[in-house]
Amino acid sequence: MATKNAKVRARLIEYALSYPDAWQDEPWEGDVVVKVGKKIFVFFGNDNDDGSMGIGVKLPESSEEALAYPFTDPSGYGLGKWGWVNATFTKGDTPPVDMLEEWIDESYRAVAPKKLVKQLDAR
Repeated sequence: MATKNAKVRARLIEYALSYPDAWQDEPWEGDVVVKVGKKIFVFFGNDNDDGSMGIGVKLPESSEEALAYPFTDPSGYGLGKWGWVNATFTKGDTPPVDMLEEWIDESYRAVAPKKLVKQLDAR
């Protein structure tokens, strides 16, 4: 049976894939990312058996605000200095899905080519 966080993760992946030219990749074994062109705009990591869930997004506008939450940290590998934020939820947590969708939107807009952002705005 899928955990609540596994269902949220699946919903967020589906949401990210709804963006123009978005596609799913697994560049590292088991790690799911969603890209636009060759650029990652959201990291989902592994599908964790322990009921936890994580997401990494680029937030050039709202990273400071996002980092005020207890479930967030700057992304590793030096990505944090460029506005990348990780959010981690353990089994039993209730991820703020609407806010995470807003963050996916901001991340897509930060990474996608301008023509695709215009296409998105025209929807």
